[in-house]
Amino acid sequence: RRTLLARDLQTQELVVIKLLSFSHDFEWDDLKLFEREAETLKALNHPAIPRYIDYFEVNSSQTKGFALVQTYIAAQSLEQQLKAGRSFSEVEMKQLAKALLEILIYLHGRQPPVIHRDIKPSNILLSDRSGNRVGQVYLVDFGSVQTLAAREGGTITVVGTYGYMPPEQYGGRAVPASDLYSLGATLMYLTTGKHPADLPQKDLQIQFELASNLSPSAIDWLRRMTQPSLNQRLTSAVEALKALEQPQRPQRQNYKYLSIIQKPFGSKIQLTKDAESLQIIIPGQGSGLGFIGWMLFVIPWNLLILNLTGFLIMGFGINPLTILALLFSWGSVKITLQNIPFPSFGRLQIALNQQQITIAYKLLGFQYRLPPAPRQHICKLVLTKRHVLLLDQDTFNPPASRTVSGHRYVIERPRLIIWVGTKKYELCSEKLVTDPELDWLAQELSDWLKLPLTRE
Repeated sequence: RRTLLARDLQTQELVVIKLLSFSHDFEWDDLKLFEREAETLKALNHPAIPRYIDYFEVNSSQTKGFALVQTYIAAQSLEQQLKAGRSFSEVEMKQLAKALLEILIYLHGRQPPVIHRDIKPSNILLSDRSGNRVGQVYLVDFGSVQTLAAREGGTITVVGTYGYMPPEQYGGRAVPASDLYSLGATLMYLTTGKHPADLPQKDLQIQFELASNLSPSAIDWLRRMTQPSLNQRLTSAVEALKALEQPQRPQRQNYKYLSIIQKPFGSKIQLTKDAESLQIIIPGQGSGLGFIGWMLFVIPWNLLILNLTGFLIMGFGINPLTILALLFSWGSVKITLQNIPFPSFGRLQIALNQQQITIAYKLLGFQYRLPPAPRQHICKLVLTKRHVLLLDQDTFNPPASRTVSGHRYVIERPRLIIWVGTKKYELCSEKLVTDPELDWLAQELSDWLKLPLTRE
């Protein structure tokens, strides 16, 4: 196959000539697809699809084969623009999706329906971009086209491009929803900058969420477009366009990680969320009087230690004894400050939006905020259950360890771990939250982040 830019000598217009030559690797299936492309283009009439001009046999000393002539569209492909560094916002992604869905509505509405079978960035042309408008959208290269009539008539030729083909197409089956999968995979490339085949998969579902910066509704729509199972995928371009224009909350039965656990009765944890943000406020479990009582002990104790140290230095000068006293005093202050009973009297705040995650600790009007991390770097949610950890003889003996029948062990409390790249943030049961609250918070975070919950 070769594609040539040529000029019509009668009209002086530029045209595209696709040549299929009888070379040493020629196969009859190629000719079948080539003739089907010509027949399909001849029957189509849409401003976003190349127009059929002519089809003829070529028999010259240099070339023997067939030629298909079609109109030339002066525009770059989506793939060329992406490789040149062009980026697309979510608004532009939706504009592109809408334009292509309207083309698919036309194709799939033909009698018999026309299935493109090879939607990918190199087969989508864009021109006349202005401002925040994606520009004019064209769908080209109908060399893999199939009609349902052709499918019912006999042998199926498996065609398509790896990474953009839905599972059923590998078996030679193609339906209108197959084009939706290819379009969804194309839009994933658009929003992540990565070929779909290079993105991780789980149960054949492409995991693109962490590599993109899309709203939850857009993520959900792309998931529905690229469901591996035809039973769970959007079935038609009309349905897909309606779902794009009128986004709805995902159906729980389709997503096992959605929250089905209600807030435990009596919990003081505050959780507010919408499509753009989620905030969790975990108050301390103690009272202000308890904290005041703790401070009434700590402050006099540390003042006493520091005063004694100062007295020793003033009375005896700097010597090994006073140096030891100084180290002891500062060690005492450090230990008491490190062991401020924050879980009892402080407050933990976790805030997420589409850009970042922020965690802050507040106590008596003072706030310590961890450096914010990008939202897209949240890669894993892990919920560990309470379990017994056996310790070997060489392991340091922690204060909470116990010994039974000669075996040392420690009871590990449940934890909710938010992995942000290589860093992790932990919520530990009993220190801040109860077991039921931990389960509830884990499901809420999994729901909002659209990130499966790993249980260990």
